[in-house]
Amino acid sequence: MFDEQKIKYLLNHRMQSVAMLRWAFDLRSSWREAPSIAVYVDSKLTVEGSLDAITNPMIEVGLVHCRALLEFLGLCDSKGSLGQIKDRRKTDVGVEHFQNAAGPLKKVEPEVALSRYDGDRAEAEKALVAVLHVTNKGLAHNTMDLIESPEGAKLIEIASRGVPALMVSYFYTPLGLQKPDSWITTRPREP
Repeated sequence: MFDEQKIKYLLNHRMQSVAMLRWAFDLRSSWREAPSIAVYVDSKLTVEGSLDAITNPMIEVGLVHCRALLEFLGLCDSKGSLGQIKDRRKTDVGVEHFQNAAGPLKKVEPEVALSRYDGDRAEAEKALVAVLHVTNKGLAHNTMDLIESPEGAKLIEIASRGVPALMVSYFYTPLGLQKPDSWITTRPREP
């Protein structure tokens, strides 16, 4: 059927990408204009340029991984609302393909996912649907939907926190697994 260890590794990778999205988003939000950067590898200057050269791809890739994790959990965009995937493709792997002592895990229902957010339910739905929409249209076509939306930054923040929380609640915890540790260490920016 599928290699469970490989799928878990892929899911851990996706969780790391979402964590990097959050870090890159927070870092980039510290400046109106992107400052210059210098990247060192093994104490050798390797890359120089604009902070955007690093943060923009991290944000875009993180959004794609957010979408993949939402779909893994069984969630989709259903005409502008959060919906549940009815049928998967033969080669798709979802949360329901894993089981614990109680049996197969269940796809996450949209209402259950939205109820996990401490804030306004409509805001949570808008954030998750925005991720699903922009990764379908926004990255494949030149569109400014999420970027130019006055609430776009807030929606990215909500999704980048919410998607990992859903994975922990409906995948890692039911299987008795720990949330993946971070692959990197970040430091706060000195004033």
